[in-house]
Amino acid sequence: MTGSREDMGPTDQFDYDVIIIGAGLSGMYQLYRLRELGLRVRVFEAGTGVGGTWYWNRYPGARFDSESYSYGYSFSKELLQEWEWSEHFAGQPETLRYCNYVADKFDLRPDIQFESRVASAIYQDDTRSWAITLASGARHTTRFLITAIGPLSTPTLPRIEDLGSFRGQSFHTARWPKQPVHLAGKRVAVIGTGATGVQTIQTIAAEVGHLTVFQRTPNWCAPLHNGKIDAETQLKIKAGYPEIFRRCHETFACFIHTPDPRGAFEVSDEEREAFYEKLYGERGFGIWQGNFRDILIDRKANATISDFVARKIRERVKDPAVAEKLIPKNHGFGTRRLPLETFYYEVYNRDNVELVDLTETPIERITPDGLKTRDKDYQFDIIIFATGFDAITGSFDKIDFRGAGGALLRDKWKRGPETYLGLMVDGFPNMMMLMGPHTALGNIPRSIEYSVDWVTGLIRFAHEKGLTFLDATPEATANWTDHVKALGVGLLSNEVNSWMTGINSNVEGKQTRIVARYSGSAPDYRARCDEVAAKGYDELRLG
Repeated sequence: MTGSREDMGPTDQFDYDVIIIGAGLSGMYQLYRLRELGLRVRVFEAGTGVGGTWYWNRYPGARFDSESYSYGYSFSKELLQEWEWSEHFAGQPETLRYCNYVADKFDLRPDIQFESRVASAIYQDDTRSWAITLASGARHTTRFLITAIGPLSTPTLPRIEDLGSFRGQSFHTARWPKQPVHLAGKRVAVIGTGATGVQTIQTIAAEVGHLTVFQRTPNWCAPLHNGKIDAETQLKIKAGYPEIFRRCHETFACFIHTPDPRGAFEVSDEEREAFYEKLYGERGFGIWQGNFRDILIDRKANATISDFVARKIRERVKDPAVAEKLIPKNHGFGTRRLPLETFYYEVYNRDNVELVDLTETPIERITPDGLKTRDKDYQFDIIIFATGFDAITGSFDKIDFRGAGGALLRDKWKRGPETYLGLMVDGFPNMMMLMGPHTALGNIPRSIEYSVDWVTGLIRFAHEKGLTFLDATPEATANWTDHVKALGVGLLSNEVNSWMTGINSNVEGKQTRIVARYSGSAPDYRARCDEVAAKGYDELRLG
């Protein structure tokens, strides 16, 4: 469809051709691609450096759950040959060094403005442009706006009475201080046992004086089996990059793992047990992404792997009562994103570690000296909140986005996100989203590169055609949103309360389950988006 209004003038009436919000992996690559088009681009980043997730999440034990060599950027052969990952699953410090290396190699910093948090982004109907206001009050204009704000970048604290009354150190894992935190000999509380909680707990348990873990919902965890990459393996990885990325391109969720074509009951009990043992002993997400094809859609099939992992937990945790508390009862294995661990369960065999089940003894309030549950007063030196994120839509809620006619994005998404291809929102012209709702997540950088390239293609098309107006239609948005919802039908994961279904008990108004992510295969997602581009974006309103 074509807009009826005339061209509103050249882009040099605006400060920039494109403004990008966020200098994480998405924002950095999007900047690189748009500079190739010769456009004037500015990135606004709230932090003092690049890296996004890997800039903010400095907590002990933070690391990849995707293999390092499948996670890094694939767009530059030179970069792939220059950079050497030291571990199969790199830790945060190394990954942040990688992000800085990329920024320096491609000279990205001159176009990134740090310590610049975007407060509002308001579409200007009369000029077909966006007015961006920073928290500092500075105002900038642009023809096109791209959000690169990440699906897991807005941390949430629990809704506990007197949260700010504690006199010791306290912080969310995603806001871990840059300066060293001295844990040795300290009385430490960790609230939360999701992925960040698991990584933190297993890393600090041997260092602290005493660790008390407050668990509301146990999660299924599987061994990471990390290790150093030796020189011989390094050569194989570098020679094998084309095959690694080809495999990621073909698999369901862009990992190097892909589901086994068999069903859980198409093999004997002995074969199934042996298969699970094999997967449990291998690196990474194979036990989740490379398991029988039906474990995430069939309850009986899922029960077989859940029972297997439960037995492993009981074997690894000496106290039977503690083991039972660590075994999830309200969801099956793999129906939430799977935390990968390194001797996490063995932590609970230590004399200096205590597990508190918040379903039995909930926290009543934070106190100046620690916290109080229904049954006991605890004293701590440090409280660590591993209480997760306001996922997928939370980062958008923090910015005052207003589209055509002043419509508020948070109002439009009040009952759940509505998007076109997970990349655009009708009524918000000239705005594109990277890793927003309804996109294929999985191995995030693989999804990032595709989304960035698609958005770059659209902006190139607009530039070549002299277009100043790009908007999704309400019909196309409704069709895509319905399609995403239909893909979720029958998936056990969409019946579970988690960040992947938009549930967050720490955020008011986010207790209703929604479909916040695309749950089809990455190849299918790309095929649909490619089809739109091949047809000249004729499903959009263009003008």
